[in-house]
Amino acid sequence: MINFNKPYLTGKETQYIEDAVASGKISGNGKYTQLCQQFFEQKYGFGKCLLTTSCTDALEMAAILINIEPGDEVIIPSYTFVSTSNAFVLRGAKIIFADSSEENPNIDTTKLEALITAKTKAIVPVHYAGMACDMDTIMELANRYNLFVIEDAAQAVDSFYTGKDGVKKALGSIGHLAAFSFHETKNIISGEGGMLAINDMQFANRAEIIWEKGTNRSAFFRGEVDKYGWVDIGSSFLPSEVIAAFLWAQIEQLDKIQENRKAIWKQYYNDLKETRSSFKLPQIPNYATNNAHMFYLVFESLEKRNECISRLKNNQILAVFHYLSLHRSPYYADKYEGEELPWSNHYSDRLLRLPFYYELSNADIELIVTIIKNE
Repeated sequence: MINFNKPYLTGKETQYIEDAVASGKISGNGKYTQLCQQFFEQKYGFGKCLLTTSCTDALEMAAILINIEPGDEVIIPSYTFVSTSNAFVLRGAKIIFADSSEENPNIDTTKLEALITAKTKAIVPVHYAGMACDMDTIMELANRYNLFVIEDAAQAVDSFYTGKDGVKKALGSIGHLAAFSFHETKNIISGEGGMLAINDMQFANRAEIIWEKGTNRSAFFRGEVDKYGWVDIGSSFLPSEVIAAFLWAQIEQLDKIQENRKAIWKQYYNDLKETRSSFKLPQIPNYATNNAHMFYLVFESLEKRNECISRLKNNQILAVFHYLSLHRSPYYADKYEGEELPWSNHYSDRLLRLPFYYELSNADIELIVTIIKNE
């Protein structure tokens, strides 16, 4: 069986976990937490990083930080995971769903301005498959209308955007805030896990308080205050040192992991690019890099996609479709008041994700490609 995903272990995860346990400090914000956070701040230029137990938690922290209240509107793409929306719904926001673009599943920035009203508080672009949204347009709109931008960079670790000014910036470093995932399906993993990147430093101190259950506990342990107490709302967003230690083993091998994943992506692309078939390959915008988070196909019809899934499954290969448009979901369908979103629905019905993980062999890829071609 060729599974859709297989978590990759570098070999040092249990060694670092044992070290964390032996230190007597396995609750959050210890040595390994700080190593991970400092790595991301220094390598990618994020203002401040806080590890979380999931990307969902990072998004929920962001919603608290920008003071989302009932009646506020938040613009997100309909083609995304439910956490992108849930984080703001939990605070009482009304979600304004945006369509995807024709070129790729990212948000269609040409239609964003028409969605902005006096009640709009934030735009949440999702960098699907680790490929950048058009951040120049998004940030220009945000600046013009005084909006916050929260990058959903769940899939976008080690991916970059080059703006009109020619400057190359890491995804997650452009918006006011950004959320990352280290779920077992991501490029680097900790089982479950995430991170909030804070680029607008007006949020830095409060973020740490929210992260620590609404207390100034971190400041106390740094000796900045003589006692700590409840000073704001918050929750238990920070992960244990066990999770952070696992993640640190992955971070140490990030370059190696990325090199291998990019080779897998390239092999898929080269083996399928000459195929005259019923699908299209991923198209990477010229302002974006490819972090090889996934490889997907977009079929000409739902029937063609389902046929391919069945054909692969009959050969013991698991490929999966991805998001269902959130504006058509059972929870939100009767709340949705906007126009139809044809490109979001297009990807919901036609996009197929192929098996993708570090240990996927050349022979595995060749077999998968052969079966796809024999339609």
